[in-house]
Amino acid sequence: MSVPAPSSPAAPAGPARPAPGSRKPSASLRPLLRDRPFRLAVPPVSGMLRPRLLLTGVLVAVGAFALFCWGLAVGDYPVTLPGVVRALFGAGDPGTVIVVQDLRLPRALTGLLVGLAFGVSGAVFQTMTRNALASPDMIGLTEGAGTAVVAAVVLGWTGGLGLSTLGLLGALATALLVYALAWKGGATGYRVILVGIGVSWICTSATDFLVARGNRFEAEEALGWLVGNLNGRTWGQVDALAIALAVLLPVALGLGRWMRTLQLGDDVAAGLGTPVQPVRLALLLTGVGLVAFGTAAAGPVAFVALACPQIALRLAGTSAPPPLVSGLTGAFVVLGSDLLAREAVPGTELPVGIVTGALGAPVLLWLLVRANRAGSGG
Repeated sequence: MSVPAPSSPAAPAGPARPAPGSRKPSASLRPLLRDRPFRLAVPPVSGMLRPRLLLTGVLVAVGAFALFCWGLAVGDYPVTLPGVVRALFGAGDPGTVIVVQDLRLPRALTGLLVGLAFGVSGAVFQTMTRNALASPDMIGLTEGAGTAVVAAVVLGWTGGLGLSTLGLLGALATALLVYALAWKGGATGYRVILVGIGVSWICTSATDFLVARGNRFEAEEALGWLVGNLNGRTWGQVDALAIALAVLLPVALGLGRWMRTLQLGDDVAAGLGTPVQPVRLALLLTGVGLVAFGTAAAGPVAFVALACPQIALRLAGTSAPPPLVSGLTGAFVVLGSDLLAREAVPGTELPVGIVTGALGAPVLLWLLVRANRAGSGG
């Protein structure tokens, strides 16, 4: 007869251990998304491969393209998504081709390019100043471009120049003023932000004065543009913004190496061979150009340049906002907000800036709370 073995004391209750071989999906994917250095013999190139950054960029680009096609499909004349794709290549029903290519495509392309321009510009300024609150709509650049355009609309002072050129001149003048007032043996990030906020309010007051001075129709046109609007966009806005992006986007990406060294501080960046002030000035001019042409095309679409780089930074897991992914995130946000603006209230097309403002304001509050908790919010 067998005698049972004495029972051991019961172990304290605790979390159940996973069965051998079973792993959480996030843990199993983490090694695959880890950064890896690489070096090629031919051509002699070395760098860091960032799978998570690449995956994030691809997913955001796919999402932006899906919203782009969806925006072309909805409206008073609904079109199926396969019909939209065929119409983009000039195939299918002639009426559908006219609706998609002539009536809806300029608006969708403007939203796509504006989001791309604002997102990249916000990433440039936030990286250059090492501050998440440094975006074109926080330091007065969009307000400066808006003042110039509103002056042209209300007073008729175009001088033969287009709105894109006037917006560029207004933003450039504002940026140079902010840079000059913030200069004290250099232009640090916090001085740029503080001076920019003051200049922003000056430009806002000037814009309000111009709107109050104009007649009813001029004031309505200016106010509709100042909110940030994609209604009635034409190929003229698309062409000017596309040319600007074709020139400025490669410049912003080409300055990416020096942008990363600026994150380490001016002294460390200078020790690594970075010409700090020339690089900062080049980044300033590049960011100004992007935001100026974007503002001239669709008005100052609120909070896109502020929120989208921070969203891209957290999705990609990088130490600073990645410019290209920030731009793609901006395109996704603007296109999605435009869909909400068109479909939220039946029979009414709200300006896209109302939706981006409603979505971006909580992000601004969160950034302010986070900065105060970190001891950098003043």
